[in-house]
Amino acid sequence: MTERHQLADAGFHAGELAMQQRAGVRPEAERLTRMLEAAELYGGIARFLAGRTFLVITGRDRSGLLWTSPLLGPPGFLEVRSAVELAVHAAIPAGDPLHMVAAGQKVGMTAVEFATRRRVRVNGILTAAASGLLTIEVEQAYGNCPQYIQQRLLEPSRDSGHDLAAVRHATALAEDDAQLIRSADTFFLGTVNPERGADASHRGGPAGFVRLDGTTRLWWPDYQGNNLFNSLGNLAVDPEAALLFFNFRDGQALQLSGTARVGWDRAGEPGDDGGTGRRVVFAIKHLVSGWRLGTREIIHAPYPRNPALTD
Repeated sequence: MTERHQLADAGFHAGELAMQQRAGVRPEAERLTRMLEAAELYGGIARFLAGRTFLVITGRDRSGLLWTSPLLGPPGFLEVRSAVELAVHAAIPAGDPLHMVAAGQKVGMTAVEFATRRRVRVNGILTAAASGLLTIEVEQAYGNCPQYIQQRLLEPSRDSGHDLAAVRHATALAEDDAQLIRSADTFFLGTVNPERGADASHRGGPAGFVRLDGTTRLWWPDYQGNNLFNSLGNLAVDPEAALLFFNFRDGQALQLSGTARVGWDRAGEPGDDGGTGRRVVFAIKHLVSGWRLGTREIIHAPYPRNPALTD
């Protein structure tokens, strides 16, 4: 058995198990263990990836900081080369902190089709990173439910660019950054496990579900999900985290790198929108803003069962 299969077959790690136990969902999670088995890109997953135009990737920059970055391309820019190899025909642009990302590290990815509220997570090893091409040896690939995905139809935008003069590096939010977060109904969360590697996951809710606490902290309520606790399980053993926000109307992007912790004692308090009593508090250490994604939404419909804001 190869190292790839040994890792993928290992089931839930200690952090995930601890989170599932505390949430009281171990039996439900155990029924989904097969999702974590060694991946093979075939059938529906392969067809889904081949048609996508939007991907996010979590990995480390050259200095070791964790970031989550967007990648866009025409249908076919995600090429399934074999049952265990995915090629991404896109360049991470200058100005993005993962520009010139180093091969040899574990990365996490999520491909999303907003129009139909579908998503697939892919985790594996970045085996090659050349100009305009990333190659991943896939260890896990599985679909996630459509919960909290806001329906969007995106089209390429002329108002895009990665002008290095416009890119801002900082350690605290500016007012434009804060306003983007306040109005967001979607973001992506990158986490990492020291043994398993990186993960990229989608988070959604009504606009305003992410709350600010000054210019260096923010938090959001954790909603009922698929009971796997992949992201929160990673945070239970490693607090490193990376957030990616967009203004889908104009493509403005905001990337945050820092640490996150999970609080469990907020049941019934203002902000416990999903009724779980859990919230995730994120502390900003570094941020990058000031560039645009190259896409914009032309149709938008909120997820019909977003929890209502409670404050």
